[in-house]
Amino acid sequence: MAANQAETTAEEIEETLTAEKASMLKQPKAVWATALAAVFAFMGIGLVDPILPAIAENLDASPSQVSLLFTSYFLVTAVAMLVTGFVSSRIGGKKTLLIGLALIVVFASLAGTSGDVATLVGFRAGWGLGNALFVATALAVIVGVASGGAATAIILYEAALGLGISLGPLLGALLGGWQWRAPFFGTATLMAAAFIALLFLLPRTPAPATRTRLRDPLLALGHAGLRTTAASALFYNYGFFTILAFTPFILHMNAYGIGAVFFGWGVAVAVFSVFVAPVLQRRFGTTQTLMGTLTALMLVLLGLGAAAGTSIPAVVVLVVVSGALLGINNTLYTELAMEVSDSPRPVASAGYNFVRWMGGALAPFAATQIAEHLNVQMPFLAAALALLIGLLIVVAGRRFLVTHQPHGV
Repeated sequence: MAANQAETTAEEIEETLTAEKASMLKQPKAVWATALAAVFAFMGIGLVDPILPAIAENLDASPSQVSLLFTSYFLVTAVAMLVTGFVSSRIGGKKTLLIGLALIVVFASLAGTSGDVATLVGFRAGWGLGNALFVATALAVIVGVASGGAATAIILYEAALGLGISLGPLLGALLGGWQWRAPFFGTATLMAAAFIALLFLLPRTPAPATRTRLRDPLLALGHAGLRTTAASALFYNYGFFTILAFTPFILHMNAYGIGAVFFGWGVAVAVFSVFVAPVLQRRFGTTQTLMGTLTALMLVLLGLGAAAGTSIPAVVVLVVVSGALLGINNTLYTELAMEVSDSPRPVASAGYNFVRWMGGALAPFAATQIAEHLNVQMPFLAAALALLIGLLIVVAGRRFLVTHQPHGV
């Protein structure tokens, strides 16, 4: 009898997985159009990676000055997250997405015309505003339009994120190897195409019946589960963007070499976020998986600290390995943020992203400053310490996350 029950359970699990895969692929055109636009938007994150040394050389800037391209982008993105819900709840998701895309097209084009690093940093900040309006709203739109439930929508969103992050460095390398300004114009072209696609394929999304107030995302952080998730994600993102923004300076490669390394890194992010994270989640539960992957990522950062300046091949291998762990964590954090709070998903997402993107804003500048004043090993050790803090926050706040656990784990 026990064998029959086990066989039945296995068959049920297999049927569930088959149904999930079918529902994931069978989506309205609006979902695929929004996901494709999200791919293009996320390409902007890693786009500048391969050309960071070239920008520093051509604009006579130091690594820490060039790192402000990330800092200005993510700082504006973080703060703007607080107003995305306010805007979208008044004009609707479609109009908010289109405004975000239009801003990215304008500021990416202007970035390509920059004559000095300060101007480029300023235009990158405007780009961050467009990114905030698009990214925060895109997740809510996909969740609202996709078939198969929120979990399927989040996996689609994370797939778009991973694909965009992997293709960004590749595009940056292919265009940047020719001319460092070209990736900016290339991004503007792609986002213009995404604007046209959404204009025609995404149906009109009416404004919600309840309007979001400016303070709602901050009030949402009063929920212990969301606050725990966001606080941990802040330190996790510090480690994430230390790898993304600082490593290009120690690889001593041209744009093509850096692009190839981070293309491999991005592919690992995409594959593990979509295919591996859900399996680990079902097997071990969300918080246990998160604690395990945060621990593993901390060890990878310690390894990068040991290899920095001594072994470029080891750095390359560890960067790609980190992509796998980052992919898993991205899915886990996003799903926790969307499901653990009792606030509406767009409001919870805005509050969560406000906190977590602060880690992305701080890490690039802090890492390059640490390297310039100390050595190239210390930025990775500082990032490992940040991961430890993020891990301890999850451990300490685990009871606030337990309601999210599948099957009572």
